[in-house]
Amino acid sequence: MKKVVIVTGASRGIGRKIAIELAKEDYIVVANYNKSEEQAQKLKQENDNIEIYKADVSKREEVRKMIEFVINKYKKIDVVINNAGISESSLFIDATDSIWEKMINNNLYSAYCVTQEALPIMLHRKKGCIINISSVWGMVGGACETIYSIAKAGMDGMTKALAKELGPSNIRVNSIAPGIIDTDMNKNLTEEEINRIKEEIPLERIGKTSDIAKCIKWLIEDEYTTGQIISINGGWVIV
Repeated sequence: MKKVVIVTGASRGIGRKIAIELAKEDYIVVANYNKSEEQAQKLKQENDNIEIYKADVSKREEVRKMIEFVINKYKKIDVVINNAGISESSLFIDATDSIWEKMINNNLYSAYCVTQEALPIMLHRKKGCIINISSVWGMVGGACETIYSIAKAGMDGMTKALAKELGPSNIRVNSIAPGIIDTDMNKNLTEEEINRIKEEIPLERIGKTSDIAKCIKWLIEDEYTTGQIISINGGWVIV
């Protein structure tokens, strides 16, 4: 049977490209979305291997229902890709508790929640693959994006710890930490700011969503990589 993959935040940007490319490779893709109904419907029309499911993955009960839907329909979950997330730039001193809660819930708690709800079926089958989409800022920190950096660093910490915990059950856990990628999340940057960033990148270009999707496919197919933070950033950050 085809592998069953859940991609959270799949209606736009990196998640959308991941869903499209995996569906082309004959995976069954359950593309999660929350608010972008129109984009999700268009995504479903692109490939018969794509199923869409509306859920706010920062809410436990909605996640539980999504996982139940997948198991009832497909009887298994092979891969979880925790891609859903939001960004917000502000000075740390100006941050409020509501901003903290929104950023942590959408970027970190969502990954914790989806992973925890999906794990029982993976543990039962003694196989699985979990991929977290974190960020280069989780590795090195980003000025005026402190809470976002905290959340993404948390994802990477979860990746490393879970890889050790789940390895004996043949479940691999890795993170992809993108640099700046050409998505709506970076539309707030001016052309001048983009060009300045390009000058700092050894490969002299902004990343594409396809760059991330290619790594996703490799991590799913690979059988001996776990606990790794793979930063796809054109050499912008080398650690």
